[in-house]
Amino acid sequence: MTHKQAIQARERLLQRLSSTGEVLRGSLIERTTRHSSGCPKCARGEGHPQTVLTISYPGGRTQQFSLHSEQVPQVRQWLSNYQKLKGTIEAICELNHILLRPDSSVRRTRSAPRD
Repeated sequence: MTHKQAIQARERLLQRLSSTGEVLRGSLIERTTRHSSGCPKCARGEGHPQTVLTISYPGGRTQQFSLHSEQVPQVRQWLSNYQKLKGTIEAICELNHILLRPDSSVRRTRSAPRD
């Protein structure tokens, strides 16, 4: 890929970047919580299903947020937006790596030996 092609590809990717604030990093997990006593539903073994957003931070720290069922579709969309944004940024970085190398389309002429 030539420098010109890399720049054109990078410009196309930049145009795809959205300026939305609707991005979210993390993972959704489904789990069931059970009360130790006093809950008939838990006593039957059913438990209470929950959807939890889990976010990992450097140093092994993790934060979890329990979500209401009506929040789940919105959170899924925001997580998807983040993944698309991250993929686009990674593609732009790869193109920038190409731009750091000498352009293969430019022919190099041998210079005269220096005295």
